[in-house]
Amino acid sequence: MDVTIIIPTYNRLWCLPKAVESCKGTKCATEIIVVDDGSNDGTSEWLKKQNGIVTLSQPNQGKDWAVNNGFKIAKGKYIKFLDSDDYYASNSIDNQFELAEKTNADLIVAGITVVDEADKVLFENLKLQTDDFIAQQLGEENGSHYSAFLFKKSFINDIPHRQEFGSVDDRKFILEVATKKPRIQFINESGLFHLKHSSESLQKLAGVREVVNHFHLLMIYKQSLSILKLQNELTTRRIDAALKVLWPLAHWIAKNNLKEAIEVYNWIKELNPNFLIPENGGIGFLYKKLGFATTEKILIVRRKLKFGLWN
Repeated sequence: MDVTIIIPTYNRLWCLPKAVESCKGTKCATEIIVVDDGSNDGTSEWLKKQNGIVTLSQPNQGKDWAVNNGFKIAKGKYIKFLDSDDYYASNSIDNQFELAEKTNADLIVAGITVVDEADKVLFENLKLQTDDFIAQQLGEENGSHYSAFLFKKSFINDIPHRQEFGSVDDRKFILEVATKKPRIQFINESGLFHLKHSSESLQKLAGVREVVNHFHLLMIYKQSLSILKLQNELTTRRIDAALKVLWPLAHWIAKNNLKEAIEVYNWIKELNPNFLIPENGGIGFLYKKLGFATTEKILIVRRKLKFGLWN
């Protein structure tokens, strides 16, 4: 088998058929594994009627368990991961496979097309060539999505999807791949149509999820930069790339936990003592004159006055 595509799904029958269909019609031998993560919307019944799909079912345990279970039985020399509300661009699987075979690459990096629910193109990033893939993935520039990539299975055998990082598990995964120094080839075309939803589901949980995601992202960067430092590969360029994520993260964390936000800001200053807060206008003036902690206290008071969030 040439390529295995692993599709975890949970109550996504409205989009799953389109995702599956985008995996078919390839010249290379393709295995499609759909892992139903406890759906109750008819997904199981639909899958039973399909031909040419390997299906797994599990209680609702989350995407990471689903992907890892699919990976255990994957027969392809190469692996792709596809969310069930996304779909592949025409010929992208074959183009990536052919390039991987030609160059003996561990990783083929392709671009991304972001679309809305009516398939209107919102954003494209098709040229991702870089001489520092780690810096790119840390945040140096707009990247793609790991579902647009093709991975050599033998290269990622020891890199599972880690449930402890929740919805930012793909960031953890790709940074682990990057720090393992894969042989990379870039292909300047869209490898994935990624759906941007018009509204947030489960609105009552949005605030909680935001806090959790910030914590997970912080842990990912602490671990990744620590590994790079131990390997003597934490360059100035990579630090600057990480700070593009860590600075807004410190600001966001301050909304809920000023003490932890100050710790993140102090870490930023340790990484780059010359770091300047990249804010302009009145808020930028406050940061410059009053410092991070005092400015964030003022912003907390302003938000409470504006939105009535006094405890």
